[in-house]
Amino acid sequence: MADIASVILLAIVLVILIIPGALMILWFWKDRNQKRHAVLRNYPLIGRVRYFLENIGPELRQYLFTEDDTGKPFSRKDYLHIVMPAKYKKRLEGFGSKRDFDQPGYYIKNTMFPKLKEELSIDHEPKVDTKIYHIDKENLFARKEHRQAQKVSPYLLGREHEIVIGPETANPFHVRGLIGMAGMSYGALGERAITALSIGLGRAGGTWMNTGEGGLSSYHLKGNVDLVLQIGPGLYGVRTPDGEMSWEQLKKKSTIDQIKAFELKLAQGAKTRGGHLEAEKVTEEIARDRGIVPFQSNDSPNRFQQFSDVHGLLDFVEQIREVTEKPVGIKIVVGQEKDVYQLAEAMKETGKKPDFISVDGGEGGTGATFQELTDSVGLPIKSAIPILHNALVQAGVRDRVKIIASGKLFTPDRIAFALALGADLVQVARAFMITAGCIMAQVCHTNHCPVGVATTDPKLQRGLDIEEKSYRVTNYVISIREGLYNIAAAAGLESPTQLREKHVAYKDLYDVVYENHLMTNK
Repeated sequence: MADIASVILLAIVLVILIIPGALMILWFWKDRNQKRHAVLRNYPLIGRVRYFLENIGPELRQYLFTEDDTGKPFSRKDYLHIVMPAKYKKRLEGFGSKRDFDQPGYYIKNTMFPKLKEELSIDHEPKVDTKIYHIDKENLFARKEHRQAQKVSPYLLGREHEIVIGPETANPFHVRGLIGMAGMSYGALGERAITALSIGLGRAGGTWMNTGEGGLSSYHLKGNVDLVLQIGPGLYGVRTPDGEMSWEQLKKKSTIDQIKAFELKLAQGAKTRGGHLEAEKVTEEIARDRGIVPFQSNDSPNRFQQFSDVHGLLDFVEQIREVTEKPVGIKIVVGQEKDVYQLAEAMKETGKKPDFISVDGGEGGTGATFQELTDSVGLPIKSAIPILHNALVQAGVRDRVKIIASGKLFTPDRIAFALALGADLVQVARAFMITAGCIMAQVCHTNHCPVGVATTDPKLQRGLDIEEKSYRVTNYVISIREGLYNIAAAAGLESPTQLREKHVAYKDLYDVVYENHLMTNK
């Protein structure tokens, strides 16, 4: 017994003292003699503590030190405004608003006599079968909750208010909900995330899923959701082996019933350039779908080679519409106003037009871009919408072109402002990532997403349960549609499609309330 005790004691000494001591001596010698880091060279071992704290700094700030409404790009409050409707289908708050009413901002102008629920133009059928969490007990260390099946209203637009994109095409796109998913490619997101989003949106009905410029994958089709097939300058999914436009591939894609429209991506809010995909994310399947080489970093051009002016753009739109017989739109970021007005004038002169224009604000997100582009290039969405809307009105073509807005429009009030300023529809991306489990680790471009959303790594994707997250997607989009009707009722409208500029006011720092937002844009 004494020998066993001695061996155990020796093992403990080795584990506690000798081995750590040897490692510390080794690290000290290594740090002192390396030439890359001055801190480690001057302060061996202690300098490693600095690097450790630096690496965990983002997590410490996110969970401990950042205030509820100061985090970027989404605050903790923003995050909860997405998670709570998605998980619990709740948007209720108690006591009062946390908004700083002394700061500039937009407000919906309510009426003295709002609409009653029965006066609203809502289609409550068919009911949606979903699953919602209910909290049973919660304390400092644990939360006990259960998930239960529930039938909910889809909060679809009444038939008289549905949005029709491309009414003159052979296959118009009828939209019964005002919120869809903006472009997020398979590759930027993993197949489990794309599948969960497709199923969740398909279950909610009345919405759409934009494929992103990576093109169509089998995972987009899983949920039988309406799809908008995005075509970027790289022509992924509709290109020849030489990288040219394949009209044959385009025609083949157009025969897929789920694809309701096509979108040419000229630019994106966070990157007025082509897309980027790290080599680690380019699996053989993604390479096959896109028509590129696997396991090689991939950059698409920052503009289409097929055209270089608005007339060439409109001609290309017409070609695609002629081949597909479906609505065709373009995605832009508003920058120089003259470009937008030239586009509108060209539509007036030629009679050629896109069926819709997706306008993305500079605050929009991305899987990968450069700091200088995401921070400083492209106008924010609330400035961009009126410019585009006014240009189309002035050219007399506004009634022929639908506007779809995006750029951090993730709550009913933000969406209502966009609709009032001139948008017909709204689409969101990062909010749907959060419903699928995103914790805003901001490592989307590395393929190391810790929750399996923005990664193609099978080991990391294992953490994403498709069935569970799909219900969160369903709950979120339906809850936001319900919130829009709350705002419409308060403004005295039977449908949020009736929101106009006269229903929104802007208060500046000097407590001046602008009745007409366009006063600030003349």
